[in-house]
Amino acid sequence: MGRKSLKETRQKEIIKEFYKLAKKEGLENTSIAKIAKKMEINPSLIIHYFQTREDLVYGLIEFILDKYQLIYKTSPKKTTDSRAALLEIIDNLFSKKWNALFDDGLFYSCYSLTFREAKIRDSYKKLLDSLREKLGQYIRQCMEEGILLADNVEAVADSIFVLVDGAYFYLSLVSDKKEYEEKLNKYKEQAIALLCLSEVAVLPD
Repeated sequence: MGRKSLKETRQKEIIKEFYKLAKKEGLENTSIAKIAKKMEINPSLIIHYFQTREDLVYGLIEFILDKYQLIYKTSPKKTTDSRAALLEIIDNLFSKKWNALFDDGLFYSCYSLTFREAKIRDSYKKLLDSLREKLGQYIRQCMEEGILLADNVEAVADSIFVLVDGAYFYLSLVSDKKEYEEKLNKYKEQAIALLCLSEVAVLPD
């Protein structure tokens, strides 16, 4: 048990360093040797925990995808208020703070691998499906309480995430801060409109 815990700890340390370097130098330019040099360890130690660079990349992608779960982190005082919790989740989805969790260049470099690697594609699909399903649970709860009028939970949850995906891809090309903020708020309003809340309200930034 102790050995397994140590292994997981070491793997996470290596993955986090991989993330930092790949964010700075690009995924394709980050090697096991560079990671080892940055960590001041022997490359063989990294190979001990990740037999190949491919395994290391898989670990990096899992690390990135795990961050997505933070979408559903809501304020303790809102956990018993379904409407407030749902609006906070939407606010998380369309916020600069949320977008800052990821480096666009690194994210899309990893995402491009889904077109060539079935394992990576399956990981992305499984995670994104689970995010939609969890959002659907929040929406369904609000429906049962008469808070919103949407009649198709799955369709609404899917539409919101389609909007999220398209929004951040486009916003990654926008350099003007004012334009970025205006469009981000516009997309958030569109997402809230999809919910058909009985009393529509947009959370302040």
